[in-house]
Amino acid sequence: MAVTYIIIAFTCIISFIGFNDRHLFIKLKHWPYEEQRKGEHYRWLTGGLLHANPMHLIFNMLTLYFFGLKVESWFRMTFADMGVTLYVLFYLAAIVAASSATYFKFRNSPGFASIGASGAVAAVLFAAILLDPMSEIMFIFLPIPIRAFIFGALYLWYSAYEAKQGGDNIDHTAHYYGALFGFFFPIVLSPGLAISFLNQINAWIHSF
Repeated sequence: MAVTYIIIAFTCIISFIGFNDRHLFIKLKHWPYEEQRKGEHYRWLTGGLLHANPMHLIFNMLTLYFFGLKVESWFRMTFADMGVTLYVLFYLAAIVAASSATYFKFRNSPGFASIGASGAVAAVLFAAILLDPMSEIMFIFLPIPIRAFIFGALYLWYSAYEAKQGGDNIDHTAHYYGALFGFFFPIVLSPGLAISFLNQINAWIHSF
């Protein structure tokens, strides 16, 4: 069984428990101010298992389903017996990387808290973009396919812009740094991916 399915199932279980247990929800959510004040850095990980509501959960898990299987397959094929372990490590580290970014930004802001797997899902998405930049991705509300690397550039621009603007209760900082982590983590493990990525884009540009 693909470990992506297990991650999805586990995230759904914890999220549904959180929907019905407010005390646990508050205890596990990513809350930088409390993490600094009480040293509760476990929230960097547990916050990525909670979601605000079923639609928030479904959106993230569908994205993980569509792109996670592809990324998991690459880990399995590239690293054989170590592939599954590295993939799980990649996913968990992506949650922590995204959460740590918002921690350093909001640790003195008692009113800020964040939940959701979006940072890790962004990491998986950008790993998939790295592996196949010429694939096509569509926006949910704008069903026009665009090349994955162009989508990625727009995603980073939008996340950076909205993170700077603030005020919409969405953790764009986690999205931005999760995406960057997801792009560069596989390159650290397999540097040739960077060359392949650039070569594919270069070939596409010169095809016009």
